[in-house]
Amino acid sequence: MNESLLDSLIRIFPDVPFQKLLGIEVVEVIAERAIVCLPFRPDLTGGNNTFHGGAISSLLDLTGALAAWSGHNPENGMRAATVSMTVNYLAAAQGKDIIATANVVKRGKELIFSEVSIYEKESRKLIANGSMIYRIT
Repeated sequence: MNESLLDSLIRIFPDVPFQKLLGIEVVEVIAERAIVCLPFRPDLTGGNNTFHGGAISSLLDLTGALAAWSGHNPENGMRAATVSMTVNYLAAAQGKDIIATANVVKRGKELIFSEVSIYEKESRKLIANGSMIYRIT
Protein backbone atom coordinates (compact mmCIF):
# COMPACT_ATOMS: atom_id res chain seq x y z
CA MET A 1 0.00 0.00 0.00
CA ASN A 2 1.26 3.41 -0.96
CA GLU A 3 1.47 5.25 2.38
CA SER A 4 0.64 8.59 0.79
CA LEU A 5 -2.58 7.08 -0.66
CA LEU A 6 -3.58 5.83 2.80
CA ASP A 7 -2.86 9.26 4.32
CA SER A 8 -4.89 10.90 1.54
CA LEU A 9 -7.81 8.54 2.12
CA ILE A 10 -7.92 9.34 5.81
CA ARG A 11 -7.72 13.07 5.14
CA ILE A 12 -10.24 13.40 2.29
CA PHE A 13 -12.75 10.63 3.12
CA PRO A 14 -14.87 12.69 5.55
CA ASP A 15 -15.00 15.53 2.98
CA VAL A 16 -16.57 13.44 0.19
CA PRO A 17 -19.96 15.20 -0.24
CA PHE A 18 -22.17 12.27 0.87
CA GLN A 19 -19.91 11.37 3.80
CA LYS A 20 -19.90 15.04 4.79
CA LEU A 21 -23.71 15.09 4.65
CA LEU A 22 -23.84 12.09 7.00
CA GLY A 23 -21.19 13.61 9.28
CA ILE A 24 -19.00 10.51 9.47
CA GLU A 25 -15.73 10.45 11.37
CA VAL A 26 -12.82 8.18 10.46
CA VAL A 27 -11.66 6.40 13.62
CA GLU A 28 -8.94 4.12 12.22
CA VAL A 29 -7.66 2.92 8.87
CA ILE A 30 -4.98 0.30 8.42
CA ALA A 31 -4.38 -2.02 5.49
CA GLU A 32 -7.50 -4.15 4.91
CA ARG A 33 -9.45 -2.61 7.83
CA ALA A 34 -11.45 0.55 8.50
CA ILE A 35 -13.41 1.86 11.48
CA VAL A 36 -15.85 4.73 10.98
CA CYS A 37 -18.18 6.52 13.41
CA LEU A 38 -21.59 7.94 12.52
CA PRO A 39 -22.58 10.40 15.25
CA PHE A 40 -26.28 10.44 16.11
CA ARG A 41 -28.32 13.29 14.66
CA PRO A 42 -32.13 13.57 14.72
CA ASP A 43 -32.20 14.30 10.96
CA LEU A 44 -30.77 10.79 10.29
CA THR A 45 -33.71 9.04 11.99
CA GLY A 46 -36.75 7.32 10.60
CA GLY A 47 -38.79 8.06 13.72
CA ASN A 48 -38.67 7.28 17.43
CA ASN A 49 -35.14 8.68 17.70
CA THR A 50 -33.88 5.63 15.76
CA PHE A 51 -31.33 5.72 12.93
CA HIS A 52 -32.97 5.24 9.54
CA GLY A 53 -32.00 1.97 7.86
CA GLY A 54 -30.65 3.95 4.90
CA ALA A 55 -28.16 5.72 7.15
CA ILE A 56 -27.06 2.37 8.57
CA SER A 57 -26.68 0.76 5.13
CA SER A 58 -24.78 3.81 3.89
CA LEU A 59 -22.39 3.48 6.83
CA LEU A 60 -21.86 -0.20 5.98
CA ASP A 61 -21.19 0.64 2.33
CA LEU A 62 -18.78 3.49 2.86
CA THR A 63 -16.85 1.70 5.62
CA GLY A 64 -16.46 -1.41 3.47
CA ALA A 65 -15.30 0.76 0.58
CA LEU A 66 -12.73 2.49 2.80
CA ALA A 67 -11.39 -0.90 3.91
CA ALA A 68 -11.12 -1.94 0.25
CA TRP A 69 -9.21 1.23 -0.65
CA SER A 70 -6.94 0.86 2.39
CA GLY A 71 -5.15 -2.15 0.92
CA HIS A 72 -5.24 -1.07 -2.71
CA ASN A 73 -2.24 -0.51 -4.94
CA PRO A 74 -3.04 2.60 -7.04
CA GLU A 75 -1.02 1.16 -9.93
CA ASN A 76 -3.90 -1.31 -10.38
CA GLY A 77 -6.42 1.46 -11.15
CA MET A 78 -8.43 4.14 -9.41
CA ARG A 79 -12.00 3.64 -10.68
CA ALA A 80 -14.31 2.04 -8.15
CA ALA A 81 -17.89 1.09 -7.33
CA THR A 82 -19.89 -1.09 -5.00
CA VAL A 83 -20.90 -4.30 -6.80
CA SER A 84 -23.21 -5.76 -4.16
CA MET A 85 -24.11 -5.37 -0.53
CA THR A 86 -26.08 -7.33 2.06
CA VAL A 87 -27.31 -5.72 5.28
CA ASN A 88 -28.78 -7.57 8.25
CA TYR A 89 -30.57 -5.25 10.67
CA LEU A 90 -30.31 -6.80 14.13
CA ALA A 91 -31.38 -4.08 16.59
CA ALA A 92 -32.50 -0.47 16.67
CA ALA A 93 -29.89 2.23 17.18
CA GLN A 94 -31.75 4.79 19.26
CA GLY A 95 -30.18 8.14 19.98
CA LYS A 96 -26.63 6.80 20.16
CA ASP A 97 -23.53 7.17 17.99
CA ILE A 98 -22.74 4.06 15.96
CA ILE A 99 -19.43 2.56 14.84
CA ALA A 100 -18.77 0.40 11.78
CA THR A 101 -15.80 -1.94 11.50
CA ALA A 102 -14.98 -3.37 8.07
CA ASN A 103 -12.44 -6.09 7.34
CA VAL A 104 -11.38 -7.24 3.90
CA VAL A 105 -11.73 -11.03 3.82
CA LYS A 106 -10.61 -11.58 0.21
CA ARG A 107 -8.90 -9.38 -2.35
CA GLY A 108 -9.02 -10.52 -5.96
CA LYS A 109 -7.67 -8.89 -9.10
CA GLU A 110 -10.55 -6.36 -9.18
CA LEU A 111 -13.08 -7.51 -6.57
CA ILE A 112 -12.64 -6.94 -2.86
CA PHE A 113 -14.88 -8.77 -0.36
CA SER A 114 -15.48 -7.18 3.05
CA GLU A 115 -17.43 -8.05 6.16
CA VAL A 116 -18.83 -5.19 8.23
CA SER A 117 -20.26 -4.98 11.75
CA ILE A 118 -22.06 -1.94 13.15
CA TYR A 119 -22.31 -1.37 16.90
CA GLU A 120 -23.56 1.29 19.29
CA LYS A 121 -20.42 3.17 20.23
CA GLU A 122 -20.84 3.08 24.01
CA SER A 123 -22.67 -0.17 24.73
CA ARG A 124 -21.10 -2.18 21.86
CA LYS A 125 -24.60 -3.56 21.15
CA LEU A 126 -24.61 -5.09 17.66
CA ILE A 127 -26.95 -3.08 15.41
CA ALA A 128 -26.29 -4.55 11.97
CA ASN A 129 -23.85 -6.65 10.03
CA GLY A 130 -23.34 -7.51 6.43
CA SER A 131 -21.01 -8.01 3.56
CA MET A 132 -20.11 -6.13 0.46
CA ILE A 133 -18.22 -6.59 -2.75
CA TYR A 134 -16.32 -3.57 -4.04
CA ARG A 135 -14.57 -3.28 -7.40
CA ILE A 136 -11.51 -1.18 -8.13
CA THR A 137 -10.05 -1.12 -11.65
